[in-house]
Amino acid sequence: MRRIIKTRVIALGAALMTAGVLLAAQSNHDNQNRDNHKPSASQDMRQAGSHTKDAAKDAGRGAKQGTEKAYHHTRNGTEKAYNKTKNATKGAVNGGKEGAKKPD
Repeated sequence: MRRIIKTRVIALGAALMTAGVLLAAQSNHDNQNRDNHKPSASQDMRQAGSHTKDAAKDAGRGAKQGTEKAYHHTRNGTEKAYNKTKNATKGAVNGGKEGAKKPD
């Protein structure tokens, strides 16, 4: 179960990172075509760094969201199993008491 969740979180992070970089590259390309102005090499480097930083943030947010969701589902499932086990145990104890009181 944990392996599946980790795989999904990694895949989500990779997808978000890739999507962020592609969208940033597309918007940068649109801006260049619109202005007919070619930015300097240092400006390109700054923009690339900013886009990489934004993509990393997006990936981190996606990983956090996936981790929190997995935690909450695990907690809820554990509580549900605990309550079912507790109720079944009470029923078995009460049934055992009734059987002990009524000899055949």
